[in-house]
Amino acid sequence: MATTVEPARPERRQRTAQLIDELQHERRDLWSLYCQIGELKPFNDVEPVKSKLMRFAEVLVDYVSLGHFGLYERILSGTERRESLIAVATDIYPEFSEVTELSVSFNDKYENADEASALTNLADDLSALGESLARRFELEDRLCGLMRR
Repeated sequence: MATTVEPARPERRQRTAQLIDELQHERRDLWSLYCQIGELKPFNDVEPVKSKLMRFAEVLVDYVSLGHFGLYERILSGTERRESLIAVATDIYPEFSEVTELSVSFNDKYENADEASALTNLADDLSALGESLARRFELEDRLCGLMRR
């Protein structure tokens, strides 16, 4: 009995590869800005911190949105047929979503930080966010690896 193998849909795979590339580019930009902010410790000079923090917050929101509404939308839109990919995406979604919520909260807290007093907890908040982002990177790498197959 012969089985028919449906050919890969090149345009869909190409769009997926472009989405993953865009996500990884955003991630590199995000991490670069994260490190640049870290170099400004102890956060006494408000203006340079505020400037970097505003840019970081923009990229952070873009990055988590792309992962959430790009990556997950692509997987869970109903057209994905790879059960293993759907299973992994479903399994890691709560943790993935938790990082999104933490990122949005960080953005809300620091998007209008105009005074030194608003930066009092920045070092601790950056540390917690950095740990969460590192975990999200691992989850994304796992998901993107499956998506590229």
